[in-house]
Amino acid sequence: MAVTPYDLIVIGSGPGGYVAAIRAAQLGLKTAVIEREQVGGVCLNWGCIPTKAFLRAADVYRQIQRAA
Repeated sequence: MAVTPYDLIVIGSGPGGYVAAIRAAQLGLKTAVIEREQVGGVCLNWGCIPTKAFLRAADVYRQIQRAA
C-alpha cells in the first residue's frame, strides 16, 4: 500500500470534524478524515438530530389526535 502524505488528519466526522476538514481543504491543506462509524458522528446519526425529529413527529401525532 502506498503512503500518502497529508497536511492535516481530522479524527471524527461529527459536526466539528467535518467543518474543520472542509475549512482546512478550503485553505489549501491536503486533508483526510478518519471516522470509525458513520459520517456525521453521534449527533447527526443517533443523537441530537434524530431525537429532534422523533420529538417533532410525536408532537404532530399528538396534535392530530387532539384535533380528531
